[in-house]
Amino acid sequence: MGCSHNRSVLVEKTNIDEVKTSPYKDQKPGTSGLRKKTKVFEEQANYLENFIQSIFDSLGEELKGKTLVLGGDGRYYNKHACSIIIRMAAANGVGKMVVSDDFLMSTPCVSGLIRDMKAFGGIILTASHNPGGKTEDFGVKYNGSNGGPATSLVTDKIFELSKEIKKYKITKEIPEFNTKTPGCYKFGGMDIEVVDAVGKYAAKMMKIFDFEPIKKLVGRKDFSMVYDSMHGVAGPFARKVFGDILGMDVKEVCMNSIPKEDFGGGHPDPNLTYAHDLVEKMGVGEHVPEDESKIPVFGAAADGDADRNMVLGRKFFVTPSDSLAIICDKAKECIKFFKGGVKGVARSMPTSGAVDLVAAEQKIKLFEVPTGWKYFGNLMDNGDLSICGEESFGTGSNHIREKDGLWAVLAWLAILAKENENTEEGKLVGVGDIVKAHWAKYGRNYYTRYDYEGCTKEAGNTLFDGMRKMIAENDFKVLDKYPDYKLKAADEFEYKDPVDGSVAKKQGIRLIMQDGSRIIFRLSGTGSVGATVRMYIEQYSKDNLDAKPAEALKPLIEIALEWSKLPEVTGKEGPTVIT
Repeated sequence: MGCSHNRSVLVEKTNIDEVKTSPYKDQKPGTSGLRKKTKVFEEQANYLENFIQSIFDSLGEELKGKTLVLGGDGRYYNKHACSIIIRMAAANGVGKMVVSDDFLMSTPCVSGLIRDMKAFGGIILTASHNPGGKTEDFGVKYNGSNGGPATSLVTDKIFELSKEIKKYKITKEIPEFNTKTPGCYKFGGMDIEVVDAVGKYAAKMMKIFDFEPIKKLVGRKDFSMVYDSMHGVAGPFARKVFGDILGMDVKEVCMNSIPKEDFGGGHPDPNLTYAHDLVEKMGVGEHVPEDESKIPVFGAAADGDADRNMVLGRKFFVTPSDSLAIICDKAKECIKFFKGGVKGVARSMPTSGAVDLVAAEQKIKLFEVPTGWKYFGNLMDNGDLSICGEESFGTGSNHIREKDGLWAVLAWLAILAKENENTEEGKLVGVGDIVKAHWAKYGRNYYTRYDYEGCTKEAGNTLFDGMRKMIAENDFKVLDKYPDYKLKAADEFEYKDPVDGSVAKKQGIRLIMQDGSRIIFRLSGTGSVGATVRMYIEQYSKDNLDAKPAEALKPLIEIALEWSKLPEVTGKEGPTVIT
């Protein structure tokens, strides 16, 4: 196990309390752990302790003496929760806890540290792209030894134990130590190691990408960029990569780069609605700057825990689906990590089929999985998968087992560097140029997602039960008014994992047309209360490449809303967010 520094003794021997508690019936982890309103964790007796003890109990005797990584996105309650978890880990026989400055760690960083340090697993305190603060959201999730989210077998076991828990273990002593400097501390029978998480992550990126061409790109007079951390944990990582390594002026490049417990009062979700400051600066919003030369060439944003990304060019938005396809298409020639080629590519089912066209052209294995990063992990561990992504602004590769927002941004910078290695000053190939060239080669997948947030769970269930009934009764009369669309198939997506044989059911309702167009409905599992209904619309065109998405997709949107009866059932007149 060991530490890379001399150990300072905090407590020679800890005293352990076994505290009686009563179970809660609502601690079922969703697609990315347990998420609730912060006040639930903070005010309901032993709510956090019960869930952490259930995690430890689910791991059993194997956990004894092992190493766990612990970090979070810096939202309110993060530090207090980390202190409790460290005390509980010591009381439950954990051998070492790995933490960082102020307990800040991005989700991709935690995944990388688990893998690089050969840790037993990790606990991440985040509600990802959900708002933070005393009245907002908090979350806890467990990642396994591969660095990826716990499998359904593990999370099911945690949930079952949480419903029966009678006691939890915690030390009487509270460890006080300096997280600002790397070091090692003895806390009874457990070590606490403070690492430079930002430095370790940056070192990993330098092994994946060739930074010299990127340095040449960002040093050009006709290149400029901004990166919006949205006051999440991405800030320190961005300042390290863009400032210390690439030599850029972080005051100009790094927006909202100081982590805040409430994300500055914002909603740390990198999309066209919530990343408002960046969207306006890039000329994609309602108010386009009069002097286009002052719009940056490249823009990007991260979410609260830095695993998601949004990519923009000057007056140009790149859909996550197109971003995945372009990274896959360019990976071998632009990213040194893939110089030997791409083994396979995967997308979540609602993600557009843009990457499917690349996979077919390059004869790369393609996998379609349910939403949830854990489904990619098995394929990666089995050696089948190199690059993967979700339409919900998540992109990643097999360097870790989580999506990685900053990795995706560096991938785009590497692509831009390659495209401009021989261009003259003033003739820079931009983001929009690359995307349009991709459409010219492969065709365009027009795509949009409507999010209906804050629906009641009852309305969500009623909506989906109604659609299941119409599929069973072959009720698609609405299509009679739209002769251009002929139904090829209607079903509810089900996935059998080719590695472990597990089956995921009820993963989204699909209407697939004969021309390949798709209408998809899914209930999201990433909110803390209520339900979010997501509607996805996709239309492929080989030749019509310049239409506005809203116009190209208008008939399919009308079909989807009328057939599903979504507005009537949910009471929502329109979506909360359109992507």
